[in-house]
Amino acid sequence: MGYMKVINADKAPKVVGPYSQAIETNNMLFCAGQIGIDPQSGKLVDSLAQQTNQVFSNIRAVLEKAGYTLGDVVKTTVFLQNMADYQEVNSIYETYFKDHKPARSAVAVAALPAGALIEIEVIACKD
Repeated sequence: MGYMKVINADKAPKVVGPYSQAIETNNMLFCAGQIGIDPQSGKLVDSLAQQTNQVFSNIRAVLEKAGYTLGDVVKTTVFLQNMADYQEVNSIYETYFKDHKPARSAVAVAALPAGALIEIEVIACKD
């Protein structure tokens, strides 16, 4: 399979299971899903907007630890606890991806860890 490097960012929440925050291989970074946990307190932040912004803060921390940026993201997957939140999430999401528009999937799920309202995972690639 080739070279694989495990990425663990101190500025993102610690993992709580048998997985890594991200794995880098062949100039690609595969990031585990992030929910809106504040890495300082270890607690889920409150509202959907706060959770969405915290998710992006956590994603950025993982990307940066591996030497990537949001501009390197080629694919995102958004998991919503309620599809009625789709438009609100879109309005926040587009502030992080202004001119750069990665491919994306968005799905509603029955439940997310810790009672989260949103989870986002990303794949990034660089030359």
